[in-house]
Amino acid sequence: MTEKTYTDIRITGGEITHHYGSKVHLLADPLALSWLARVCDPGCVQPEVNQLVKLLYRGLVREVINREVATKIVRRPTRMARYTPLGFYEGVVIDPAVEVTTVDIARAGILPSMVCFDALCEVLDPSRVRQDHILMNRTTDDAQHVTGAGMYGKKIAGPVGGRMMLFPDPMGATGSSLSEAIRFYDTAFPEKPGQFVTLNLIVTPEFIRRITTEWPDAKIYAYRLDRGLSPPDVLESVPGSRWDEERGLTETQYIVPGAGGMGEIMNNALT
Repeated sequence: MTEKTYTDIRITGGEITHHYGSKVHLLADPLALSWLARVCDPGCVQPEVNQLVKLLYRGLVREVINREVATKIVRRPTRMARYTPLGFYEGVVIDPAVEVTTVDIARAGILPSMVCFDALCEVLDPSRVRQDHILMNRTTDDAQHVTGAGMYGKKIAGPVGGRMMLFPDPMGATGSSLSEAIRFYDTAFPEKPGQFVTLNLIVTPEFIRRITTEWPDAKIYAYRLDRGLSPPDVLESVPGSRWDEERGLTETQYIVPGAGGMGEIMNNALT
């Protein structure tokens, strides 16, 4: 069974054509898809895997900054200002006063969140950029089916009111961990956060359904949709047009075709 979406890319506004709704952004980026294919390859090990993840997240957070972070108009001199009164740039820049928190969901999210944190500090006022840390695990039953997600520790370094909240997590599988992380920030503080944004390398239809259902205002940015366990005719359809028939997870909630356990791979861990 061949997924037609990525053999005949249909692009609208730099994104894959789909019917998941306006909050879902499946980027059409052949270079990123090339790097991601290598990340998923069994022969891709350290240090290559983390080097590629860094490249992928530099690109992904750039997309989010360009599309979601507020801008302002400035008038700034160029090097030509000493020669002519016309030597000024007048136009749009990213507003450095925007406040953003990137959330490290350990352990696959540690490196992606750090990459996003560094990139944000380069363009925003660094004092307005923060990284939080959450330790979460899937919870499973005796048959190893995912039943939810448990939060076992956290380090929250300040208030969240009005802040853009980024959740860089490579594999958007069931959505249980990310949904619980968003719920924590939505309910545990007296002031509400601003925009919730997930940054994923791969997402499944199941992940998209959970996040868009439980958090309809959240935005999803991803490089690849994996729905490899769907029927052959569904794989030939535009993503989301037959959403109820799409499937990207095994019985034990691993993504197909997927990349395996990225938390283990990125940390050289056995389990």
